[in-house]
Amino acid sequence: MTTAPAEAATTIDRFLDGRVTIEQPAKGRHRAGLDAVLLAALVPAAARGRLVDLGAGVGTAGFCAAARVPGIDVVLAERDETALRLAEANARRSENAAFGARVGVVAVDLLRRGAARDAALPRESFDHAIVNPPFFAADEVRASPSGARARAHVFAEGDLDAWMRVAASVLAPRGRLAMIFKGDGLAEVLAALDRRFGAVTIRPVHPRAEAPAHRLLVTAIKGSRARPAILPGLVLHPPGSDLYLEVAEAVLRGRATLAGDP
Repeated sequence: MTTAPAEAATTIDRFLDGRVTIEQPAKGRHRAGLDAVLLAALVPAAARGRLVDLGAGVGTAGFCAAARVPGIDVVLAERDETALRLAEANARRSENAAFGARVGVVAVDLLRRGAARDAALPRESFDHAIVNPPFFAADEVRASPSGARARAHVFAEGDLDAWMRVAASVLAPRGRLAMIFKGDGLAEVLAALDRRFGAVTIRPVHPRAEAPAHRLLVTAIKGSRARPAILPGLVLHPPGSDLYLEVAEAVLRGRATLAGDP
């Protein structure tokens, strides 16, 4: 269900079968949807400790993780002022009262090294990190004329390595990373994780069974030396239809995870 208040350029969107309610910009910035729910589904249901959503936007993935996983406290890390304001408001929404108190918001420029970032996100202070980094090169897409939206979608050479450097910095030893990336980005993912993370799992996401993967769901453990594994792919739609297949529908409604647990 989506409604657009006429007096504000935002929409109210519901996720996980209505368990999570998010206000987000109607246009001009990245809008959260399927990718955020898939990313949150990578967090194990039995997870405990602190989780950081790096580049959280209005917080959709982090809120979905908090709603699904009662044992975690979530920090939404974001630099955009509009997104931060909406994330803070989303945490206070009465519809999100079941988990909103476990979600905090931190203003931080993740890719700017220095004392300010370390103060906002102390080193090795999180047990889990989730990230949906910008993942299209400038020559792969037509960048949005909105600077905020373009920054959310387009990355420059070396950006993914910088995001993974931040993730490795804030995660405690043996901390768990979950990430969503573009379907043809396997080489970039493995290169950015190398020497920082091991036990990498890759689950391809296919729009339909006959189509190439358009997303990769990635998990990894900081400091592990275990070899990577390719998991069975997730197919979203049956041939010739935009309806979701049963497994995908269960994930989107929050009734199943992609983390290998019940």
